[in-house]
Formats: sequence, structure tokens, C-alpha cells
Amino acid sequence: MAEGSSNNANVDTSRSERAVWLMKCPPVVSRSLSSSSASDSLRPVAKVIVSLDPLLANDDDDSPPQFTMELAGTESGNAPKCYSMDMSQDFIPMAVFSESSQGRTAVEGKILNKFDMKPHNENIQNYGKLCRERTSKYMTKSRQIQVIDNDNGSHMRPMPGMVIASAVSDKKKMPTKGSDMKRTRRDRGEMEEILFKLFERQPNWTLRQLIQETDQPEQFLKDLLKDLCVYNNKGTNQGTYELKPEYKRSGEESTPK
Repeated sequence: MAEGSSNNANVDTSRSERAVWLMKCPPVVSRSLSSSSASDSLRPVAKVIVSLDPLLANDDDDSPPQFTMELAGTESGNAPKCYSMDMSQDFIPMAVFSESSQGRTAVEGKILNKFDMKPHNENIQNYGKLCRERTSKYMTKSRQIQVIDNDNGSHMRPMPGMVIASAVSDKKKMPTKGSDMKRTRRDRGEMEEILFKLFERQPNWTLRQLIQETDQPEQFLKDLLKDLCVYNNKGTNQGTYELKPEYKRSGEESTPK
């Protein structure tokens, strides 16, 4: 591949050695950054604070710098403004690609550091309120009223001789429960709210129970649980999942100061 070539068939690699940070952030942070940058391109949307311990040697690998992000603005009153950024350098090497409107592909850089964001300890209480608000919003069903033109109800009543045939036909078409039935994946954000609601009902769930409650594909559910929960390998709750401490209700984990 020719470096810096203008041919659409080649990949522009002139910026392939540029260091890039990869940041995995919650949806509320992504929406806040997008709305802030769209409203005013000259205002900073967030700032990153790097904390170093001056008493430790600069080459001490056991004490890496601590990263914290503070948002300039948020979309909700309960949305946290401060987030911890857990840095990880132990990952498969990756690169960032882009594609222009003309269809030209370019390498924008290689991933140097990977960050996973989570609400800062001082914002756990507000984040818990935000999660409960979103859960209530997703769990509330919107009802609609539809006017039926044919109000005599004749189209709603089965004709004589059709009841048995219809019942037999439906019985044959009914899919069997289990692996034969294809489950449709919900939106990730919606599933997170449903899981938070379920863990408010009871603190511990097995994977099989959660699949029955949510009717979601097993692997998709495992990926969500890996981010939100811890798995109990032993003890009285062996074989069950429970929420990570930062996602639990603040009232259950700490007493008011």
C-alpha cells in the first residue's frame, strides 16, 4: 500500500504511528460530549486530570498515574460530572481507521492506552439516582388508544367451524421453548436499565434465571453481566451474579455523612 497515496484503492498510512487513546464511556457521557461539541465548538467539553504521587519514583510501574475526567456540562441534573478513567495497556494492539466521503480509507493512528470510565466515588449517589430514573422510564409502558372504524365487532368474532381449525393450526406453529427459539437482542442501554431493575427486586440471580426474565441471547447477556456484575464462585450465593459495588444503591453500601 502506498503511503499518502490519493488512490482510493490504497490506504493512507501517513499517520499510522500517531498515538491515540481509546476510551470506553457510558452513554450519558457520550451524549454529553456530543451535545456540548455541537452547540459550541470553541468551548472545552471536558478536562482530564492526571494525578501523580511525587514521593514515588517516576519509573515505578506499580504506581501508574491516575486519570480523572470532569465534564463541562451534562444532560441531566443527576448525571455525574466526574469520572474515573482506569487505564489498561494490556490489550491486543489496535489501530484507528477512517473513511472520507469520497470513500478513501486512512489509518489515523495506533492505540497507545485504553481507558474504561466509571463514575467517580463522590458521584456514586447521583449515578444511582440516574440509573433508577432511566429504569423507571424504560419499564413504564406507553398506552395508546386506537379508534376502530368497524365498531359492530363482527370482525372480532370467529365464524362457526373456524375455532377448532384455528386452534389446531396455532398449536402446530407454536415454537418450542429453548435453543430452537431465536431471541431478539434489545438495545444495550435498554437492557442495562432492565437488569438494574431486576437486581433491585433481588440481589442475586443465576444466568438461567436472567435469560428467562429478559428473553435475551445467552452470549449477549453474558457480555452485559461481565461489565455490570461480579460472579460468585463460592459461598452461600455460589453460581449467581450480583451488581458491582459502584452500581448498587448508595444507601445499601454506605451511611450518610
